[in-house]
Amino acid sequence: MNEIIFMVGDWPVRTIDALIGFGALILILLVVIAVVIARSGRRGAELAMASAIRADELEERLAQVLRAQAEASGRADAMTQTLAGRQAEMARAVNERLDSVTHRVGQSMEHSTRNTMESLRALHERLGIIDNAHKNLTDLTTQVTTLRDVLANKQSRGAFGQARMEAIVQDGLPKGSYEFQFTLSTGKRPDCVVFLPDQRPLCIDAKFPLEAMTALHDARTDEEKRIATQRLRGDVMKHVSDIAEKYLVTGETQEMALMFVPSESVYAEIHDGFDDVIQKAYRARVVLVSPSLLMLAIQVMQQIMKDARMRDAADQIQTEVIKLGDDLGRLRDRVLKLQKHFADANEDVRQILISADKIEKRAGRIEELDFSKSDAPAEGPRLVASGAPELFPRKLQAGE
Repeated sequence: MNEIIFMVGDWPVRTIDALIGFGALILILLVVIAVVIARSGRRGAELAMASAIRADELEERLAQVLRAQAEASGRADAMTQTLAGRQAEMARAVNERLDSVTHRVGQSMEHSTRNTMESLRALHERLGIIDNAHKNLTDLTTQVTTLRDVLANKQSRGAFGQARMEAIVQDGLPKGSYEFQFTLSTGKRPDCVVFLPDQRPLCIDAKFPLEAMTALHDARTDEEKRIATQRLRGDVMKHVSDIAEKYLVTGETQEMALMFVPSESVYAEIHDGFDDVIQKAYRARVVLVSPSLLMLAIQVMQQIMKDARMRDAADQIQTEVIKLGDDLGRLRDRVLKLQKHFADANEDVRQILISADKIEKRAGRIEELDFSKSDAPAEGPRLVASGAPELFPRKLQAGE
């Protein structure tokens, strides 16, 4: 009933307002008709009759309009109730959907928040790892810079190579089997000598051709590479010649010397790219070794020394083995004697147990004798010549 049908300017016209206006219009029409009839009273009865008929028709039409209005009002009420019910259902459905959407949004936000927190935690951990890596990289950069400064100086570079060699030798060989800066009869002093079983020292000298290798790596043109290659070949062959001339003394040192290259990469570059230099060095009885190869050579030397000591002690070991065999024979004889004693003791124990069983049986027979009936003839034990009862018919012999 309160639904707006149309607007008149800014004034809303509702259903009830329309019905009231329609009723008022009908009343106004009736009043106008009555006034007209009253003014036209002078007309004839025919006009009055016609007016009455028209009035009746108008009343009947008004009644029909009122009935239609009532029906329309009922229908409007029914439509209003239906619309209200549908609006309530729609509101309930909208609320349920809003609740569902809110719940889903809440779960999604919670899940997103949890994922975000985990991502942030993982990010913090990775940032920590990155910080540690950056710190390690900074330390490594400092160390590399320091190492570069050390290797830039020939004396520092030589001390670096000698320090690596000394560490490898000290870790692999026992004290007394090597010596650093040992003076030969010629007055030359190699970086290290290892005393092999024949007491002739094996000379080891550390060399580090870093400058020529750096020039080869920095070369860009073919001419620069050719010059750097010749320089590196010349430097290595000069080191090989110096070692062969200074540290290979006939009858005093071993027939071969080792040239220690303290860098695996430098050694690999020389070994792969300068095979002629390796062959010339081998013919000059100088073997180039890297840190890993020097470790292997030290292990081989240690095994050689161990085998030599075992050969030196072979006679003593044989004597001790013979004495050990004699001791083992004496131990066997004593065990056999002890076994015989055990057998005799076991036999004695067996004889004692037999005698104990016989004594127990005879004691049982004695207990079975009944001395309570004096008139009944009793079977007494056997009597000896003296007339005394003999509890034991004979003397027990050994082993019974």
